[in-house]
Amino acid sequence: MTVRSTPPATALLATIRSVLFDMDGVLYRGAEPLPGVNELLAFLRQQGIAYACITNNATRTPAQIAAALQTMGIGIGAEQILTSALATNFTLRAAAPRGTPVYAIGMAGLTEPLFGDGYFIPEETTPRYVVVGLDLELTYTKLRTAALAIRRGATFIGTNPDRTLPMPEGLAPGAGSILAALEAATDRKPMIIGKPERAMFEAALALLRAEAATTLMVGDRYETDILGGAGAGLKTALVLTGVSTRDEALAAPLPPDLIVEDLPTLLRLWQAVSATDDHGAERA
Repeated sequence: MTVRSTPPATALLATIRSVLFDMDGVLYRGAEPLPGVNELLAFLRQQGIAYACITNNATRTPAQIAAALQTMGIGIGAEQILTSALATNFTLRAAAPRGTPVYAIGMAGLTEPLFGDGYFIPEETTPRYVVVGLDLELTYTKLRTAALAIRRGATFIGTNPDRTLPMPEGLAPGAGSILAALEAATDRKPMIIGKPERAMFEAALALLRAEAATTLMVGDRYETDILGGAGAGLKTALVLTGVSTRDEALAAPLPPDLIVEDLPTLLRLWQAVSATDDHGAERA
């Protein structure tokens, strides 16, 4: 077991009352669950530690993502999944009244949470906001409508900045590629909601009714999960089952609070904290 932590792992984990998980590379890889995921989730439930998953994916609804997790044997409900589309909805509702007109480029994972309850009204000509996510049926007409609205003064919002999307054939264009096209056409930069931006983490904390200082972000990608979590005031743990390596994380200006090989390692550390508490030590 190899661990790098500042402060010591036991002192850090003793303060945690809620957890945010990235998904691909943390809970699963491809279509296969990673070792220890269900055991760690069961431990968190036993300890009364709330948790949720956050993802930059805005193409699928939480229900669709939960169903996919179920096929892998991972029991996480839709109410515990925050997509960048939901975070966008949360952020805009804090700034705009009911009935605000919005033009959206995206799939059901974006349009359903945005327009499903009637709070925001779809509008092509004079929207207050143009919200853009990944759209696998993107057309020039959609780009033109969005660009014209942005040039007329609509606020330009991007659900996430991911320029590429991993597919079996290789890296395909992601939502960030659509944002880049609109930025070139309008000379406007979008406001980004998804990781690593603070808005995503604030929406997740609101979902869990949690405090940043006692929340742990567990991720596999330094530049989104770890840097974003730290920027929002969360504690951070990098698992080495996905994208970023130990050397990359240690060389970064703001290293993770904790680096672990995998979820079983994280679980063993947390169980040691629990065992200490069970013997009467005061939780930090």
